[in-house]
Amino acid sequence: MKFVLAPLAGFTDAPFRRLCYEGGAALTYTEMVSAAGLAHGSSPTRHLMETMPGEGPVACQLFGSKEDELAFAAREATLPRFCELNLNAGCPMTKVTREGAGAKLIEDPEKIYRLLKAMVENTTLPVTLKTRLGPHPGHCNVFELLDAAERAGAKGLILHARFTSQMHGGTVHLDRLAEVVSRAKIPVTGNGSVTDAKTAAEMAKTGVAAIMVGRAALANPSIFRQLQGDAAVDGVRPVERHLRYLLEFRDQLAARFPHDHLPSADGFASVKMHTHLFRYFNGRPGAAALRARLNTVRTLSEINDIIHGL
Repeated sequence: MKFVLAPLAGFTDAPFRRLCYEGGAALTYTEMVSAAGLAHGSSPTRHLMETMPGEGPVACQLFGSKEDELAFAAREATLPRFCELNLNAGCPMTKVTREGAGAKLIEDPEKIYRLLKAMVENTTLPVTLKTRLGPHPGHCNVFELLDAAERAGAKGLILHARFTSQMHGGTVHLDRLAEVVSRAKIPVTGNGSVTDAKTAAEMAKTGVAAIMVGRAALANPSIFRQLQGDAAVDGVRPVERHLRYLLEFRDQLAARFPHDHLPSADGFASVKMHTHLFRYFNGRPGAAALRARLNTVRTLSEINDIIHGL
């Protein structure tokens, strides 16, 4: 079974993707890249599309609600460093859905068809769709979404086997996922609360071509290797590698975008590590005190003190 890293806004930047690839992920996805941001020349949006050496295969996930913007974004993202373009039609966060994007698209399968078609016609890369079962349990329209994807020429479907109304919690409907797999003419990747070998095995029974892992990787980027039965552990702790990759990535961004304002190494590392650092130490004695201390971290020296003091 192939295990892949889910696109997670705020988390799956190049350094973290590299960690997950080293941890056994067969494929990783960028954070959501705004088609509107690309169309308007946003530098921070372009930063999200940056990859770094050692990552392995990377797919670029786009979100948007306008055909012309997604067509433009597909052309801009057709780069040698990407192996796939993905349309997000599943994110339930208000800041995405209020723009008519993400999970809002689930309500209009024909619009999804038009957006995917615009992408397919403007890239040489395979295009896939990431979506959910439907808006809510009373409205399961996943087969309409599958039909839209197949008609548009999409090469794969990634299905988070929950409804939009469930957000990221509640029952993962593996029976519905299995039914989609049985009816699909394109490969289906399953997504939803795979956290260990047991939940991975349960999802594998649906017949999916691959399994996507998201939040469970945040504190354990080697989970992909572990799900494949490899318990080998790298001699360098993930948190140490993560910090090193963050600093390398900041230098890369500075070289690639010399006219963009970037935080200092201290600022860049502290902001990014506030997102990730505490997760590596979940469950350790004194975790609450550590979290309080992390809230005050502002320099590399302080970060290193915490890492090497544990």
